Amino acid sequence: MLEIPDNEVLDALREENPWWQPGGGVDALTRSLPRRAYLASFTELVQQVDVQRAVVLMGPRRVGKSVLVHHCIHELLTRHGVQGRDVLYVMLEKPIYAQLSLGDLVARFRQLYKRPPGQRLYIFFDEIQYLVDWEVHLKTLVDQHRDLRMVATGSSAAALKRRSKESGAGRFTDFTLPPLTFAEYLRFIGREDELIRTEDGASAPRYVTNNITALNNAFVDYLNHGGYPEAVANPAVAADPQRYIKSDIIDKVLLRDLPTLYGITDIQELNRLFTTLAYHTSREITIEELSKTSNVARNTLIKYMDYLEAAFLIRHMRRVDEDAAHFKRKATFKVFLTNPTMRSALFKPLRMGHESLPLLVETAVFAQWIHNRDFIESLHYARWKSGEIDFVSLDPLGRPRFAVEVKWTDATPDDPRPLKGMVAFCRKHPMARTPLVTTITRSGHITYLDQEIEFAPASLHCYTVGKNSLERTVRY
Repeated sequence: MLEIPDNEVLDALREENPWWQPGGGVDALTRSLPRRAYLASFTELVQQVDVQRAVVLMGPRRVGKSVLVHHCIHELLTRHGVQGRDVLYVMLEKPIYAQLSLGDLVARFRQLYKRPPGQRLYIFFDEIQYLVDWEVHLKTLVDQHRDLRMVATGSSAAALKRRSKESGAGRFTDFTLPPLTFAEYLRFIGREDELIRTEDGASAPRYVTNNITALNNAFVDYLNHGGYPEAVANPAVAADPQRYIKSDIIDKVLLRDLPTLYGITDIQELNRLFTTLAYHTSREITIEELSKTSNVARNTLIKYMDYLEAAFLIRHMRRVDEDAAHFKRKATFKVFLTNPTMRSALFKPLRMGHESLPLLVETAVFAQWIHNRDFIESLHYARWKSGEIDFVSLDPLGRPRFAVEVKWTDATPDDPRPLKGMVAFCRKHPMARTPLVTTITRSGHITYLDQEIEFAPASLHCYTVGKNSLERTVRY
């Protein structure tokens, strides 16, 4: 076999790891990019040494995984006392590494510099899916090298999730990076301090705005193109975010990642299903109805939905009845895009007043909860003969703890009759938190049928949920 000379491999590694040289570090352009709110918890996880595991960083395409890794490296070097020569970063999609195993790369890294026995080393394998049987190699390294703290990332989220679950039990810790919250989006565009202020409350901070019109305009921009960091921070991409999101995020998953991983031969069938789900995001559907609409056979449809969920493109939410009880058969459910931006990219951006905008607003509210991985599974929607509620959270014993109805109108506080079902549900299941109904601009409280109801603008509610979800993220 023709081999690439060691000196060329080492030259490539030195180029990717400028921090090996005195005074070197993460490049200025990467350092200047906005930080994801996940940086602190991710860096903390990378530094944990009490459990011998590798970290598998996963999430949909273009949410900033590689940038997060480089920001983590910068934190290790500048704030946590790690020496540059103890950090290795490898972009495995480069052809020069094609003939090398993970073990080969680790061996070369160890040989470069003399270190005290047991010195903690940090190794970041980016785009690890380019290595065949990567999960086997990574697990072997975890078992054999207790002084290594390893991180693996990849753009094929479904592949990483599947193989991490199948082969990494007890050896891998998954860390999921979702698209941007609305709170992160405002920070990325430099308008969070301008549009949001904090009022100290009895139990938790309360977020308010002095300019609801400006906040709503930013919110609609977020719904249309604000889910992905590069579509926000890169001027070239921001000039045409819909094209970028469709071609580089959606199409690559549907046309390449999922067909390769699951052996899908009818790509157009998969595409038809996803397009149908995206257009009807946040609507209640049935398998039979969806099969008829998308022209995909029932059994195939169920498999495809599992694949799309594994790729972090969609999530489904189960239904409960007026007793907060699950239905025995999953006959009906709601499907949400993990970020509303994808619908606008597939079809067209929606502006204020568009009849489909409420679908994106409800999708955005759900998308904020995705950032609280220990809470998202508690969310359901309630529907029965005489009423419905968009979001009901159940505690571990199945008891409702809060209810939220997502409206994109200012009429409800003056005419609360559409909330009769919600009131009946809340009176049947007393909750510690006042039920919330969103509006476009109006805030306040009313009492209707002896039930207190809170109203808040949907944009401000999305900000609050996203902000609280990130700040209360459970440490790994």
